[in-house]
Amino acid sequence: MTIHDYLKRSAALCEALAHDPTLNYFPLLVKDLVEHLSAQRPLLVCGNGGSAADALHITAELVGRFKQRRQALPCLCLNANTATLSAWSNDVGFETAFARQVEAYGQSGGALLAISTSGNSANIIAAAKQARAQQMTVIGLSGRNGGALAEHCDYLLCVPSDDTAMIQQGHQCLYHYLCEQLETALMTPSPLDQ
Repeated sequence: MTIHDYLKRSAALCEALAHDPTLNYFPLLVKDLVEHLSAQRPLLVCGNGGSAADALHITAELVGRFKQRRQALPCLCLNANTATLSAWSNDVGFETAFARQVEAYGQSGGALLAISTSGNSANIIAAAKQARAQQMTVIGLSGRNGGALAEHCDYLLCVPSDDTAMIQQGHQCLYHYLCEQLETALMTPSPLDQ
């Protein structure tokens, strides 16, 4: 495969994603998250592997800035705290390492963005279940058909592919758009930018 073929494949995936009917509820998702963040209820984000890197990326864009100078948005990456993550995983088990942090940091009326390309990561599903138990909105970012994660989400954004790398490329498009929309809606100046 040439680089041109690869880029054409990526473009075809984005075109297919652009016609996915589940994206029709994106404005409602943005509205819900704007309400949560405006009330200073944090958005918790988690993932494994490449999805953990995406969780860090999303958090950096919202706490820092995406394109505009503005007030920081309350967003917390659950896979970033290596001491908590490794302590709980070692002492109890990795399957509940994110759920434990949702229990600690999650707020009723807040939200969890759970990222799993397969939709079948046990620790991501456990986090989604815990968030639901705490009356939080659960947003799933997945591929294929959403896997077992699908039934625990209020919003499920699935990239129509079975290829992990392609799913992750689609995820970046979706969360960059989400960051842009949230930033536009929540443009409050920060004293740190003055």
